[in-house]
Formats: sequence, structure tokens, C-alpha cells
Amino acid sequence: MNVTDLPPPLADTLLRQLVPRGETRRLEFKRVSGKMVGKALETVCAFANTQGGTLVLGMADLKDFQGPARLFGVEENPEAVDELRRKLLTEFQPAIDGLRLQRIASPPHNGPAKGQAGSVLLLQVPRSPRVHSIVNGGTYTRLDKANRMLSAGEVTALSYQRGERSASGEPVAVPLARLQTGAWQRFAAQRGPLTGSFAEQLLRIGLADEVDGAVLPRRAAVLLFAEEPGSLLAAFDSRADIRVMVYDGKHAVAGATPNLRKPAKTVRGPLVDQIDAAVRLVLDELAQGLTLSSSGFRTLHAYPARVVKEAIVNAVIHRDYRLNRDIFVRIFDDRIEVESPGLLPGTITPATIARAGSKARNPLVAVNLREFPNPPNIDAGEGVPMMFAEMAQAELYPPQYRQNTDAAVESVTVTLFNLKRPSAWDEVSDWIDREGSIANADVVRIATVDTLKASKMLIGWREQGLLVALPGRAKRNMAYTKPSAADQPVSLLSPLEDNNGEVD
Repeated sequence: MNVTDLPPPLADTLLRQLVPRGETRRLEFKRVSGKMVGKALETVCAFANTQGGTLVLGMADLKDFQGPARLFGVEENPEAVDELRRKLLTEFQPAIDGLRLQRIASPPHNGPAKGQAGSVLLLQVPRSPRVHSIVNGGTYTRLDKANRMLSAGEVTALSYQRGERSASGEPVAVPLARLQTGAWQRFAAQRGPLTGSFAEQLLRIGLADEVDGAVLPRRAAVLLFAEEPGSLLAAFDSRADIRVMVYDGKHAVAGATPNLRKPAKTVRGPLVDQIDAAVRLVLDELAQGLTLSSSGFRTLHAYPARVVKEAIVNAVIHRDYRLNRDIFVRIFDDRIEVESPGLLPGTITPATIARAGSKARNPLVAVNLREFPNPPNIDAGEGVPMMFAEMAQAELYPPQYRQNTDAAVESVTVTLFNLKRPSAWDEVSDWIDREGSIANADVVRIATVDTLKASKMLIGWREQGLLVALPGRAKRNMAYTKPSAADQPVSLLSPLEDNNGEVD
């Protein structure tokens, strides 16, 4: 593995940043010793399996030394560094792509090489779309300041969470006769002639498996063709329906008398029909408008129909079908929320989804759903970017994605606001994307408004969920960022240089 030398101005800046910092979820320090290699491999594995991070070699932990005394340099044990570089290429299953080693020239302030020429190495580890293990050494994820070894069950769960494994591809003990429905007939007629028995046809197109001499449908086949897949899959502790709920006001009120405007509706059926029925149900609700109980006025929803449909289609296609929870579509006075079980797969985060689009968690579902007449998806990866473009064209706020990791069942919620986007928001959004956060004084300059107006704008965006306050800030020093940026913290060393040593 090659090492890139950082140019002095950038190297000096990074070193000044690193010296006062302690370890975090994405940053760890290690002196170079004979015992370092195994622990370093654990950290690299944990970073790749979590959010990525930076391992700084040649610096002591902040709890042991402070200031420049932390700098021991990798020259303290060059043989251990060479061993680590070799094992980074051989000790991970599967191999971790995108690792980068970068050198900061810095004379050590401590240790046997004190005062001599020396250096610190930065090992950059990207978040990986896969789940990695150390050969004969276990699988690790990252906590706030340490690594944790996973059990076999946790490794399996992480594989599902990342989208490396898909519940839709697993066989389930459902009688094949339950799948010979009108949905199958429409699918088969559109796809083209299929020969052999029904079981042979499913096997041929990858929607069934032979298990102990019996042909069992994969979960995707049940979802695509069964008249009520949710009812059949309930026996396997999972669900497959959509719940549509219309609320009075802007918030759901818990308790014995929830603030539902009408009884919640459950949408069932094979996925192609389920999507169509759910989209029509939601669009019909929006077309009627909502009478605001507080004012008596009727509010009209201005979301582009394509965006509403795409949000529902994505929830159905990319949900984690091993989880025992329905999709929820919640309609409020000022927004629609579409909540889908499971987290974002691969390396996609709320902060990157506008550019990255979606990753097929359930390829068997996505590929075969497009074989129906008038398919709801084209499976070209353009749906999410289209949503952002359509909302911008309608002068509405962009879709807001949020991962719900603290809930009993993890999920992703996309929120569509029925609010005209003020011109200032584009500039504020761009500022946060570039600077990471924004304060009242920044809004005053950007929007050319007074302090009070800027404060009201920030409070409004926070109440809408577009911004969140940075933690640990006093009221007079308050700053805000986007929820996606708060969930996915920017690396300490970002922006990173490219392979030529130039800053991106």
C-alpha cells in the first residue's frame, strides 16, 4: 500500500487540528508498537463496518499525553508499520477497498526519536457497503470511542442492515398454489412465454429454491404474486402492508384519542397493486384538501404527483422485509411522511442520497416488478434525484430523509413539506453544505435581514425539522445544521486531498 506525502501547509493544519483532539466514533490514535497491529486491524474493520474514520499512527492517546508530547512518530517501531501495511491487504474478508495512507512530516516530541526527522501516518478508512471481518479475528463495529466485537447473530443483522443480504431472496414455506393468481398471470403474459410447470417456471427466473427436495418460493415471489402477502408472511414474523393515516394538525397526538381525521386504512395485495392502490389513496386525499380545524380554511397540497408516487414506490421496493413492521404514510396539514422499515443500505446516508440515489436492497423485487404491465418502477436509479428536482421546480423544500435508529424497529422516513421554499433557504442550505453549520449572524449576511428576522427564520426551519441545533452550544452562541449532517458527522480531516496531494 503506497503512502502519500501531504504538502506542508495542509500537513501543518491537520496536525494542529489533531493534537488537541480525543478519540471519537470516527477518529482513533495509536502509538506504534508490536501490539499495535492487531488493535489497528480491529479499528479499521470497525470503521469500515460503521461510518468510516481516520486512524492516526504515531500519536499517543489524549488521556496519556497532552499537547506536542503526544507525538512519538511512526519511527518508534517501523517494523510494526510495515507489518500493518501488509496485513491491511491480506487480513480482511472481504477485502476493504479505498484505504489510504497519508504521511505528515513532523519531528517527534517524545520517544526515542525525539528531535529527529519523523512522521505521523493517517490511515483513512471509508464506510463500506459490505460487512468485513478479520481473518480468524472476528467482526467489529465502532462505538463512540472504542470498538466492539459482534456476535454471529449481530453480523447477520448487520448484513441485512447494509443490504448485503436481502430477506426477499430467502425461501419461505408458502404453498406454490397461493401464488398462482391474477398477478402472476399478468406478469407471465407481459414477460413472455414460460415453459414447464409453475414450480419450474419460478425456479427458472430465480423466484424459488429447492430445499430438501421441495420447491419453495422466495419471499419476493410471495410479495409479487400472493393476493395478501402480508397475511402469509405474518407467520414468519414479518409484514408487507401499507398503512395510510390522515391527521388533524401538524403533529400526531398519542393517547386514547389520537388526532386522526378518519380511520387509518390498510393497503394490501401483491406489490404492484399495493403501490397503485396506495398512491391513488394518498393522491385522492391530497386532492380533497384539508380543512384546518383551527381556522376553518382549506389548505391545498402542492406536491408533484410524481414525487408522492416515487416516495411510496421506494418505500415498498427498498424496505427491509425481515422486519415486523408495515410502511406508514402519514398525511399532516403541512407535510407527508413515508416511513419504511430498515435503514439506508450500502454507503448511502441522508446527506448523500440526493446525489447517490437509491441502492436496491431487494434486487429480486425491483427487477421483477418492472416486468408487470405499466410497472411502477423503471429501475434506473433516477427516482430520488427526480424527487429533488421536481420539488425544486415546484418551489417547495427538498425531500428530507431521516434514519430512525433509536426506535424499536429501525426505519427511514422521507418527509415532503407542503411549504413554499423562501429564496433565502437555497443560500442557507448551500452555506451549510459548504461550512457544516450556520449561525444567526450568517443568516443576517446571507438573507440581508436584521437579527430578529434571522432568528425567526432559524426557529421556523428548526420547527419544520429542516435544521437541528448543534449540541453543547450556549443560547447566545447557537448554531444549526441539517439533520442529515448531524446524523452523519463530517470527518475531522475533510476536505481530503486527492492522490496528487491537492485539496478537493
